[in-house]
Amino acid sequence: MTPGLTVREAADKTGLTGHTLRYYERVGLIWDVPRDAAGHRRYTAKQVEWLLLLTRLRATGLPIAGMLRYAELVRSGRGEEDRLDLLQNHRIEVAARLAELTADLALIDRKIETYQRRLAAAAPHEEESA
Repeated sequence: MTPGLTVREAADKTGLTGHTLRYYERVGLIWDVPRDAAGHRRYTAKQVEWLLLLTRLRATGLPIAGMLRYAELVRSGRGEEDRLDLLQNHRIEVAARLAELTADLALIDRKIETYQRRLAAAAPHEEESA
């Protein structure tokens, strides 16, 4: 058996689709994916770890262009200051969105509490319903 994960196995492990894995390779988000004797991709553990990082960056709203810039910096083996800047700027954006979502959630919680109080006040008492 050839070492490494197949496209299906890597997709299952990362939550990405096979189509997305191939797209990421085509655009340069992942590189040097080895192939077995039949020419099928075989993802290494390190590449799966990289894909999981990309998945988290994407889930936090980093655009593909930002992911490509980050991948380019990593692939070059240098640019740590640029990588740090990119991640720090993205963190600021994520924190702002998180604060906004936290405020939105607080509003929803207040509305839920209001409706629960109203419904509790309007409900017949147990003694009356017996």
